[in-house]
Amino acid sequence: MTAAPATRLLALLELLQTRRQCSGAELASALEIDRRTVRRYIAQLEALGVPLIASRGRDGGYGLVPGFKLPPMMFSNDEALALSLGLLMARGLGLAESAPAIASAQAKLERVMPAALRAQARAIDETVKVDANTRTTLRDNRALSLLSTAARAQQRVRLHYRSAIGEDSTRDFDPYGLALRSGRWYVSGHCHLRQGLRSFRLDRITGVDLLPASFLRPTGFDALAHLTESLANMPRSQRAEVLLCASLDDAKCCLFPELGTFEPTPEGTRLSVQVDDLAWLARELSRLPFAFRVIAPEGLREALARHARRLGEFAR
Repeated sequence: MTAAPATRLLALLELLQTRRQCSGAELASALEIDRRTVRRYIAQLEALGVPLIASRGRDGGYGLVPGFKLPPMMFSNDEALALSLGLLMARGLGLAESAPAIASAQAKLERVMPAALRAQARAIDETVKVDANTRTTLRDNRALSLLSTAARAQQRVRLHYRSAIGEDSTRDFDPYGLALRSGRWYVSGHCHLRQGLRSFRLDRITGVDLLPASFLRPTGFDALAHLTESLANMPRSQRAEVLLCASLDDAKCCLFPELGTFEPTPEGTRLSVQVDDLAWLARELSRLPFAFRVIAPEGLREALARHARRLGEFAR
């Protein structure tokens, strides 16, 4: 549902209060409006007596006069719902000592909420349950905090890492971004030890040191997309090709993205997979609600036939 103009006007004011200065492009992107509407909202704030500073330039920049303070926080119903659900989801993110921090944040928010919104927030906390499927919990949040700060500042770090088999290593690393995938935190970036793009699990990082060196992050880098693609293309013992009789969207909806690479074709979607166990892949394919055709290898056809016979025995 489209946000009301009054809601967006308040949101713009909150952004200006939080940041010292915002360009017209940044405000338009954050509020999902065009720049002309941003200028109209700025004019409305000035008409209401809000002291603003506007700077000229390609995009133009806006800020509040230093020292200006907003009244105490006020939340709309939608904002209260978003905050309550966000805090609820945060409990499943695998952060260290998250429970007391979340409880403290919720208590602070409730203190500034009207009674009706406070009741709504407590109702969500007491009745909504979220399966976040967190597999690991970080020992502390220092690595997450340092790496996200370094990624934003494009500052190189020295990473101390312990592998799955307990081997320790140290490497210089350019963190491009972080992602939470399947219940685990990862950081992706350029590894100077391996001279390539790599991803590392945060729960295996034993130390992070900031270095006096900078780097240039690739434009538009998406840590989650990179991580998904990396998992899909990990070398396995066998390669399989399957033509799925479904659209690309339907295929991705029924199969998890890191299974392999999905390519749209005139006949449907071509799935390229690397696996160690063809019997496992046969079981995954057999649960699909649409038809498919095995292109290769022959072993996958045989695995599907064996699985079909096994299911037939269960039906007797």
